[in-house]
Amino acid sequence: MADRFFPNIMPDFVTEAAAAATEDSSTGDSLMKLLSMPYPSLSQRFQRAGLDLKETIVMETWGLSGQSVQDFTLYSGTLGSAFLIFKSYQVTNNKNDLFLCLQIVKACDSASPASRDVTFLCGRAGVCALGAVAAKYANDQDLQNYYLNQFGEVKLSKNHPDELLYGRSGYLWACLFINKHIGEGTIPHTTIRAVTVEIIKNGRALAKKGGCPLMYEWYGERYWGAAHGLAGIMHVLMDAELKLDEVEDVKGTLKYMINNRFPSGNYPASEEDWKRDVLVHWCHGAPGIALTLVKAVQVFGDKEFLQAAVDAAEIVWNRGLLKRVGICHGISGNTYVFLALYRMTGSIEFLYRAKAFASFLLDRAHKLISAGEMHGGDSPYSLFEGIGGFRIYIKLISSIFIFIFDPLVLVVLTIEGEFI
Repeated sequence: MADRFFPNIMPDFVTEAAAAATEDSSTGDSLMKLLSMPYPSLSQRFQRAGLDLKETIVMETWGLSGQSVQDFTLYSGTLGSAFLIFKSYQVTNNKNDLFLCLQIVKACDSASPASRDVTFLCGRAGVCALGAVAAKYANDQDLQNYYLNQFGEVKLSKNHPDELLYGRSGYLWACLFINKHIGEGTIPHTTIRAVTVEIIKNGRALAKKGGCPLMYEWYGERYWGAAHGLAGIMHVLMDAELKLDEVEDVKGTLKYMINNRFPSGNYPASEEDWKRDVLVHWCHGAPGIALTLVKAVQVFGDKEFLQAAVDAAEIVWNRGLLKRVGICHGISGNTYVFLALYRMTGSIEFLYRAKAFASFLLDRAHKLISAGEMHGGDSPYSLFEGIGGFRIYIKLISSIFIFIFDPLVLVVLTIEGEFI
């Protein structure tokens, strides 16, 4: 099991005062020096690294490709670069970022019409949703209408699963993303409600009496995690309008997962995988489920969900320095757990742990990948498998550091509804 992650030898917590006091006397270990930097100084370091990473990613996925698109998806392809640039625009308000985003989306639009995939991360819906939202920010009404009309051509079928990457929940995520940025009702309530009802109906049909209220299958496996299972589906459902009995089913599903987790505090990958306490990823295991539990605290207010999220974060701290960099099954995805809990609780301990994971990546990821000790991802410059997700995370955490020490700088990126 230990071959999946690096041992976490970093201190469990160091106060900023203690870090500042030891900054000049720290050892020659470059990681410990980063950990000893005060938050404002480290924020500037992260910002520089984030900008450098953005330029590298854009060059590798767009500039060097001859601006041709082989994989159009947000998950592993060129649309991920467009989303990265869009997030950069939200922080910097640099119109050049916005126009470059739209240029890349246009190429993805040309590459994706024949796709039968319908989701935000892996399908045509993601192209149309991001295109419409970016056009809205660019005040291009005609282009916004074009992408919204194209989104309307994306159709779900009875053969689509319910999970996030390829199924109904991923389509619903795209609908909610559009309404969040363009305005409620842009995607009609009737459309959103119809998809929500279908997801709930299918979950109830597969559930067993006395067991989990909702259950889903993907290729015959009843997954629990964010990518293909319960955590991802519940997270999206919590952003939809639910009836009282549907709320109880979502809450009951989360409580079923909490009550049946491993003794370690980690979670099985699926109903069929009760004995393998090995995966600590966004896609399978504690990290993705922790983010859904934090969302449940925001929506329902149950303290049980908060305690379970804190318990899961402890697993992430101890076993989450994975030998990969990305969001889906790497360190970048795991660090979102600490940021989400910091936002929920205001506890500086969680911010420190986010700082620690970011420092580990900044200090060691490139060297470990070069030495063959860390996997750079099957698509090394992509958003969910490569350094694209690391760049968004670095920019996010540096923005939070700035916000803490300069209240006038109101730059806060959000993962809610965009990244689980």
